[in-house]
Amino acid sequence: MKLVYFAWVRERIGKAEEIVSPPAGIDTVADLVGWLSARGEEYAYAFENAGIVRAAIDRVHAKPDAAIAGAAEIAFFPPMTGG
Repeated sequence: MKLVYFAWVRERIGKAEEIVSPPAGIDTVADLVGWLSARGEEYAYAFENAGIVRAAIDRVHAKPDAAIAGAAEIAFFPPMTGG
């Protein structure tokens, strides 16, 4: 699946996107964040406060318990503000 990172999530990870194949047992957005956080210091830093990082599965906002099976793209981004 393709992962896309925006704003300070991208800056902390050091890349805008990547293709990954999560191992078995990574079934939800929260599982994916946990797996990514264990991949290295930059991921741990990006997701250190996972509760504020938002996700979208195939361009639809998703909650941490959303299933990722069959997703082509998952995007991660900080909360957005208007103004």
